[in-house]
Parts: sequence; structure tokens; C-alpha cells
Amino acid sequence: MNTLRTGLQHFFGIERESVSGTEKLVSAVGGVLSIVLVVSIAYAVLGKTGAVLIIPSMGASAVLLFAVPHGRLSQPWAVLGGHLVSAIVGVACYQLVPEPFLAAALAVGLAIGAMHLLSCIHPPGGATALAAVIGGPVIHALGYGYVFMPTLLNVAIMLAVAIFFNGIFPWRRYPASTMRFTDMPGSGRSRAARLLDKHNIERALEDMDLIVDIATEDLQRLFALTLEHAEKQHVTPGQVRLKHYYTNGKHGTDWSVRQIISESISADPEKHMVTYRIVEGRGLNRTSMCTRVEFAQWAARRVFPNQAPAQITSNKQTKRP
Repeated sequence: MNTLRTGLQHFFGIERESVSGTEKLVSAVGGVLSIVLVVSIAYAVLGKTGAVLIIPSMGASAVLLFAVPHGRLSQPWAVLGGHLVSAIVGVACYQLVPEPFLAAALAVGLAIGAMHLLSCIHPPGGATALAAVIGGPVIHALGYGYVFMPTLLNVAIMLAVAIFFNGIFPWRRYPASTMRFTDMPGSGRSRAARLLDKHNIERALEDMDLIVDIATEDLQRLFALTLEHAEKQHVTPGQVRLKHYYTNGKHGTDWSVRQIISESISADPEKHMVTYRIVEGRGLNRTSMCTRVEFAQWAARRVFPNQAPAQITSNKQTKRP
């Protein structure tokens, strides 16, 4: 029986769900809020026909933006570029191909190709292209205006809600580039991080000719953390150092990042004290004190502040001999 269940799970691609209940609830609320605002604003801007002009593909985008906000296919360029280029392709196919079935097929296929070329693959874009062909007289009458109203309007609302709503929760800020802390340092990296160089991962993906819905940096962090967990590496009292950042490694509302801001050395190592400030997550900006041993027991691993690309480049140039 276990073999049969395992075989069925493998066949259907059913994997163990590791997302917390809080994360699931937040995702659902975000989806509700985004569609409510899309419908409300479209109605206010476009009048009674506004509800008719809501693109069904926005529902699919809501799934990506609020269920997997850090996924590669969920990032702003993927959402914006994917929908707009697909809308253009869809309208062109409707106007230039008289056979509806062929026009519909070409709209989806060419939209996929265009998204590939522009590096903005967003699965709901296929539905946006299809809607331009089979959306009925109201959509057809818009012509290329369909690209701007309702497509651009819908996308702008969705992105605005995603940025604001996800930004409320520090562990899921959107876009992914706005996350303040990363598990992968820019220099002085762990052995796992050095083994899993970003360029090597990108080359491996090229070798496999594969697109995955996760940023290369997140893949790098995922593999590095997997190796560290496998090696059972933990923060020790000796690794708790002044000005360094540490996380408890938990998820959702329990996630937290602390920075050591001062320390007090005692003759007894067990009584070494550290003062820390919570810089992200639960208890933000609160300052407290504990022994170095207690802090090490709380800390799961060290994390590093994210830096803008220009700042990283500047730092590298400064360090050159």
C-alpha cells in the first residue's frame, strides 16, 4: 500500500507541503484583496462595462503574486512584460488571422515565444493572449486599446497591491529584491556557498535547458542551506560576534533577525553577555540582552544585509590591492 501511494504521489507530482498555516492564510487574503480592488477600480474607471473587461488571467496572476511572491515567474517584469506582450500578440492574431481557431492557437504559441525572447515568462500571459481572440465583441472592439485598458490597468493594480500587501510581512516582501537580509554572504562565504557558485548553477540550468520558477539566488541559498542542515552546522557561542546578524530560521510571524550591537566579556565564559537589536521580524527595533550561550541557542544561522548592485561593485573595487 505504501509503495502504491508513493508511486501515485510521484506520478501526480504531489510533494509534502512545507508552508505554514499563516503563510497560506496571508496568500488567500492577498488574492481576495487584489481581485476586489481590480474589479472596483475597473468599474470606477470604465463604468458598467468594467466588470466585463476584467481579464480572467488576473486570477492566475494573483496565485503567483500572493502564493509564490518570490518566484521567478512572479517578479514585476515577468508580470508586466508577460501580460502586455501577450495582449499585443493576441490582438494582432485576431486582426490578422481570419480563422478563429487558428488565431487562438497562434496567439498562445506566439505569446509564449515572445515572453521567452523578452525574458518575461508569466503563465497567465497565455490566457491574456487567448482572451484577445475569444473575448467577444466588447474585447474585439477595443483593438490595440486592449493592451492599455484593461490589461495595463489590471496589471498596475495587481502589482501595486502585491508590493503593498506583501510588504506588510517582512518575510515575504515583494519584489524579491526588496528582501533586506539573505542567507548567502557577498564575501567570506561558507564552504557550502563557495561550492554552489551562482554561475555554476546558471550553467547547470543551461546544460539541462531548464526554466524553474525560482530565482538563481534563491536556488543558491536553498542548496547551501540544505548542505548546512545535512552537515548539522549550528551557531556556536564563539561564532556570535559584534555587529553580525543572525536569524532564528523560523517562518512567518515567528521569523526574526537580530544584530549584536554590544558585548560584555566576563572571566567566566558562561557569563559573557551580548546586547542585540531586532532589525527584522517579530519585535522590530526592540533591544535586549542575554548571555552569548543563550543567543547561540536562539540563532539558527548568520545572515547578511542585502546590498544594491552598485554598492556591491563599489565595495569590490575598494578591496582590490
